[in-house]
Amino acid sequence: MRERPLAVLVESIHAGADAPLLEAGFDIERLPGSPGPEELGELLGRATVVGLRSKTQLGKARLQSGGPLAAVGCFCIGTDQVDLVSAARCGVPVFNSPFSNTRSVAELTLAEIIALSRRMLEKSMQLHAGRWDKSARQSREVRGRTLGIVGYGHIGSQLSVLAEDLGMRVVFFDIARKLAMGNAQPLPTLEALLKASDVVSLHVPDTDRTRGLIGARELAQMRPGAMLINNSRGRVVDLEALAASLRSGHLSGAAADVFPEEPAENGDGFRTPLAGLSNVILTPHIGGSTEEAQGAIAVDVAEKLARYWRHGTTATAVNFPQVDLPQVREGLLRILHVHRNVPGVLGTMHTLLAKSGINIHAEFLQSDQETSFVILDVDRFGDARLLDGLRAMPETIRMRVAG
Repeated sequence: MRERPLAVLVESIHAGADAPLLEAGFDIERLPGSPGPEELGELLGRATVVGLRSKTQLGKARLQSGGPLAAVGCFCIGTDQVDLVSAARCGVPVFNSPFSNTRSVAELTLAEIIALSRRMLEKSMQLHAGRWDKSARQSREVRGRTLGIVGYGHIGSQLSVLAEDLGMRVVFFDIARKLAMGNAQPLPTLEALLKASDVVSLHVPDTDRTRGLIGARELAQMRPGAMLINNSRGRVVDLEALAASLRSGHLSGAAADVFPEEPAENGDGFRTPLAGLSNVILTPHIGGSTEEAQGAIAVDVAEKLARYWRHGTTATAVNFPQVDLPQVREGLLRILHVHRNVPGVLGTMHTLLAKSGINIHAEFLQSDQETSFVILDVDRFGDARLLDGLRAMPETIRMRVAG
């Protein structure tokens, strides 16, 4: 039986994650790439927490296979790689870092806007091939042009500010009402944005509503000579339709950092309908791949995992009831109890504690439709049978003592 909790970090997570986890008492095991199915199963049989990026998939079967897994850290913005509902049903909160690489993605997008407008990729490739072409044909300044941002969240709004600093006019569309930054103007529909923009940049999550958001119909609605940038999710754009629009000359350029299917490892083969097209920038999902962003993400997610392990804090979990209490006072014991959201569970817990003469000093309960999570700070006690009784309640999903 392992005495210290184990954090397994895969996909070359930045070393900045180590300090918060070590301080919380974890041993750390690292894997440079994404584990295969057998290796992943073996890791889940030992890991207390797992840290992963975008390639490692944690589906229902993996999460329900048992083992000591207490939490998952997604060291990135998205959580598409984890079955969040199944994780919650297993009592496993999932944490991510939704804001730490915002600046990196915004800067990459801005660089692509300028590079596409000046046809830098095409000019560079001509020189590599020994051809000198100093022509200004189809090369434009970005000042005065209209940038349309689809998805005005943390990345979209920061891009908005940077683009305005360059003299661009900014319009945006979002399904939720958002406060405009600077002089940016909201538009009522996606169609209105596509028709108004010289450059369209996508910054939306992967959902049923956004998959296939930009297809042949939407591309036809864009201005002749306009450009499209997708640094959001690979399934948002129909790449065959985009390639056809570029070949026809309707669009003058595009950039893609994300793709519907991406290789699991560096060095693996890759194909896309956009390959070989003039004035198309392809990057291998590097929007957040800067030292600054990866370092910030590592610290952010590791601290969230450490707080959960030591104190039970789920205030930043993406799939779990939001519970938080200050650090447990000296002389008290903190019980973390995850259970099915049905009537009477808390009353049963109170009764078990009261019958043993245990006083409750602090309590925080939150529930969602299926799951409840309660933190109880109680008198210290040495009777293991009481903990066994709490654990044996039929509604219990997971229980432990924090410390």
